[in-house]
Amino acid sequence: MPRNLDLTALRSFVAVADAGGVTRAAGFLNLTQSAVSMQLKRLEESLDLQLLDRSARTIALTAAGEQLLGYARRMLALNDEIYARMTHQSYEGEVIVGVPHDIVYPAIPQVLHRFSIDFPRVRVQLLSSYTRRLKEQFRRGECDMILTTEDGCDAGGQTLQSLPLVWVGAPGGTMWKQRPLRLAYEPNCLFRGSVTAALDAADIPWEMAVESDSTRTIEASVCADLAVHTALLGMEPPHMERIAHGGNLPELQGKRINLYVSELAKGAVASGLADLIRQAYMDSPKLQVVSSSS
Repeated sequence: MPRNLDLTALRSFVAVADAGGVTRAAGFLNLTQSAVSMQLKRLEESLDLQLLDRSARTIALTAAGEQLLGYARRMLALNDEIYARMTHQSYEGEVIVGVPHDIVYPAIPQVLHRFSIDFPRVRVQLLSSYTRRLKEQFRRGECDMILTTEDGCDAGGQTLQSLPLVWVGAPGGTMWKQRPLRLAYEPNCLFRGSVTAALDAADIPWEMAVESDSTRTIEASVCADLAVHTALLGMEPPHMERIAHGGNLPELQGKRINLYVSELAKGAVASGLADLIRQAYMDSPKLQVVSSSS
């Protein structure tokens, strides 16, 4: 007798694989953790295979799970395409979202993917810049909503996370040991002032060795072990690693991730996207929620 795979369970399986855990996946799916866990269990029982390795602190895919993941993505993509084409979709238009480049990953791609399923005819224009510029664009009405990284939170904003700022450098790099300490930053980076102030307070000499408006240039210089940089905990750029400095560099002041939504951005589309963003940043098990609003 033919056996059919449960698409709902497959969607939970893919969400857990993408999110790296049940907690974040449950947030994206608007389900409880127990519901997601039960769906995963049913999927494993139906295939008589172990798909997830639960022996470590973080969930990983088994060999069978890795093999299933590609099939599951294709099945869900086809299901979602059929549903979008065959059912009436009343929502159309465009939403403009501003996000600082250093907090785009890993949350925003998952948010955009989920939003495209719920609102397939709505186009999302993503603006990536630094916080000061994004707030200027928001004040001019050029963005429907923005995320920012700040010390505080202005009126009308909502604090989603408060994260420590950490030192990052090249994998296995030694530049952090040299004095003066060589730094790499964009001219308008909000982190720059607090970092240099912390170094001055610790009486550590420093120099701005790399200064560029190009994020790629900054990342390439740091990855080449020509300078060091900073990032929010859990959002370190690829090809960089957190520096285990053992107290030889100063501890840095944390920053808030804030969400601002325009009063003109009303309706199901804007609300749906804002809710997905909130879930992505507030439900992460790696990060600490400090406030629901400000």
